[in-house]
Amino acid sequence: MLSGLLKATGVYKIYEKWLIEQVRKTKMPKHLGIILDGNRRWAYERNLKNNEGHKLGAIVGENFLDWCLELNVKTVTVFIFSAENFQRSMNEVKGILSLIERYATKLGSDPKIHNKKVRIKAIGRLDYLPQSLKKVLKEIESITEEYDGHYLNLAIAYGGRAEIIDAVKRIAKEAQENRIGIDEINEKSFTKYLYTAHLPNPYPDLMIRTSGEERLSGFLLWQSAYSELCFIDVSWPEFRKIDLLRAIRTYQKRVRRFGK
Repeated sequence: MLSGLLKATGVYKIYEKWLIEQVRKTKMPKHLGIILDGNRRWAYERNLKNNEGHKLGAIVGENFLDWCLELNVKTVTVFIFSAENFQRSMNEVKGILSLIERYATKLGSDPKIHNKKVRIKAIGRLDYLPQSLKKVLKEIESITEEYDGHYLNLAIAYGGRAEIIDAVKRIAKEAQENRIGIDEINEKSFTKYLYTAHLPNPYPDLMIRTSGEERLSGFLLWQSAYSELCFIDVSWPEFRKIDLLRAIRTYQKRVRRFGK
């Protein structure tokens, strides 16, 4: 059994190396959005508690960020926790947010973040979050605010419709105060009021969702109008580097005309 496992591992490494060589031959997505789905399902299928799936998912998330930096993806937006997720049991919500806080704290002191000049920003209705988590997120945003090597966006307490509504409210307020005229409101100006306004490229080239579900669940509704979508039938705790590489290769094979 052990020799078979080693053989399989060896084949995996060869395949992974081949995939890396393939995706590096052509254009890499500049902005990648990903929905981390399937933690609870993975745990349920193994008769484990939900938090075991979330814990393993957090480890995979760390690996995923390393892979994106290795591949030199400029911007990554990760859908971690939706506004709707607050409807889950109090214990599960508390556990997830505690896990997010722990890993966000680690991010702030991760040498890779500083060596690669990664700007980190949390996007969503952050007022919904516990004070301790808000403090951690604010600190890492402040520490990395001047970085422009890469961008990492953490979508927490996020909803795509909520983002658009919040943008409309900001525009309405500025219109009331005569700081913006009606004729100045267009697609380009509207983008400046979204949570992703700080990004040089707020529009994901590629959107990935794990667990086999084929919907965006409100993730970056405005920004994803022309994104390439890739749905992967693998739960997030089992997501591997080759899954990311395959998704990028699929993106690279598509012809993007943007309606032209």
